[in-house]
Amino acid sequence: MTANPPSPARRFWAFVRPHRKGLVVSVLAFLLASATEPLVPWLLKFVLDEGFASEVSFPIWAVPLTLIGLFAARGLFAFSGAYMMNRTASRTVLDIRQALMRSVIRADAKLFSHMTPAEAVTKVVSNPHELTHLMSGALTTILRDGSTSIVMLAYLFYLNWRLTLLTLVVVPVLGVAVRLIHKRAKRLGTQAYDSQMRLVSVVDDIARAWRVVRTFDAGAWEAARFEREARHLQRMTLKNAASSALMSPVSQVVASVGLAIILTLALVQAQQQRATVGEFVAFITAMLLLISKVRHLTDVSQPVLSSLVVARGCFELLDVPPEPDGGTLSLDQCRGDISFDAVTLQYDGAERAALNGFTLQVGAGQTIALVGASGAGKSTIVSALLGFVAPNRGHITLDGVDIQQLKKASLRRQFAVVSQDIVLFDGSLADNVIYASPRDDARLERSLRAANLWDFAISQPEGLQTLVGANGSRLSGGQRQRLAIARALYKDAPIWVFDEATSALDTESERAVQQALEQWHGHKTLIVIAHRLSTVRHADCIHVLADGRVIEQGRHEELMALGTAYAAMVAAQHQ
Repeated sequence: MTANPPSPARRFWAFVRPHRKGLVVSVLAFLLASATEPLVPWLLKFVLDEGFASEVSFPIWAVPLTLIGLFAARGLFAFSGAYMMNRTASRTVLDIRQALMRSVIRADAKLFSHMTPAEAVTKVVSNPHELTHLMSGALTTILRDGSTSIVMLAYLFYLNWRLTLLTLVVVPVLGVAVRLIHKRAKRLGTQAYDSQMRLVSVVDDIARAWRVVRTFDAGAWEAARFEREARHLQRMTLKNAASSALMSPVSQVVASVGLAIILTLALVQAQQQRATVGEFVAFITAMLLLISKVRHLTDVSQPVLSSLVVARGCFELLDVPPEPDGGTLSLDQCRGDISFDAVTLQYDGAERAALNGFTLQVGAGQTIALVGASGAGKSTIVSALLGFVAPNRGHITLDGVDIQQLKKASLRRQFAVVSQDIVLFDGSLADNVIYASPRDDARLERSLRAANLWDFAISQPEGLQTLVGANGSRLSGGQRQRLAIARALYKDAPIWVFDEATSALDTESERAVQQALEQWHGHKTLIVIAHRLSTVRHADCIHVLADGRVIEQGRHEELMALGTAYAAMVAAQHQ
């Protein structure tokens, strides 16, 4: 996080500033609409004083035409102001969403250890719209009713400055009441927002892990967990709404006291014949219009406070430190020589190191396997190779160059990875294979055939354009894994990493993938991580890991002859 991040209001204005021309037009339109408001009580005064005299000095038909014209002009200006305000707001939402998405894409990997996908969706998609909607609505009210109040107040001073001065007596009292209510509403609004984020996480857990929920018959337990957080959110929301609702009656009571005093004095002046009927009606009409506008202004505080709370939540993403990238060198196409030199790597908060003096040499075009129990450090090796985590000690080199000196994008272009956690995108089969690469139909077909998925793809009614659903929900487990393998094959990187890539495949599919990999033996550097040891017996070198270091290494036959750790693992799988 930055040391002193700007306030949410300043940040929001930074996104609005590029579109300020539309905002200026909106302000001018609302000001013109407000300028027509005093003409209504003025017209009433004129009609009452002149229209009921013995001799009428104006054509009667002009009155309804003038009244209709006033409301038509006000409607046109109000529409123009609202349209330009919404135009500015929609463009601001787009800019905020793009900035937040860029922040998420380049964020340090630590962000994803505590932010769920549902929270990310809420902060990037929902919060900017909610923030801008609340802010634009509040600004529209301020422009429409605030400018009208100023114009109406000026007209009241023109009609009777003594009585108008009395209206200002209630302002300090009203300010104190509003300040106290604002403070409570802001605190409750923050609590409600935090509770909403926790509720989003609960829903994300249930939707993402629905199979686990049903397998463990945990529906009632999850429903109770949801109900607890939902009830807490409901209480916070209700308290926040109560604080906001209190603003209007308090304002009205304070304003009614001032209005009662002013109305009484106005009646006294009328009795003393120091004011005409038209002046009295115009003054009271203008006063009532002013009070209605002021009442609307008191309601503005809640959306402003709510928008600032939402802004704090989503703009936190902008403060997330980006992934460190101190590299200055680039590689177009590496040979594939990899070296780990006494690498020690310990995650923050971990009791022991994930890699402990780990040393490994992989030659270009060599196929190596990493085996060992869970927690031995196999997946950490992949994360370190891709630059997601940095070693505390030691060096990792690619073609003799320390990967810390390589730009992250250049480093990762050298790898094609199939992880045991399959991630697919909500698109077509072809889109998932090609992913972010130029389309080459011949290479697409070769990749799908090598992954034993071509026959399935062409058998579908939509062919390669068959949609796979959210994270491949329309595919079987094996099909999802084969599609991920096809994506890695399509990338055609010089180094391939298969982290339990064939664990969900049937024997036939696994054999097809193995045959495809054997074709590239000697041409690509292959790193295979597997628990199923039958898939690694043909590797050039098998490295057995335990406690973050290599305890033995060699070919399958050599390790079996030793009769130690690797041989014990093979024997255990054949029992």
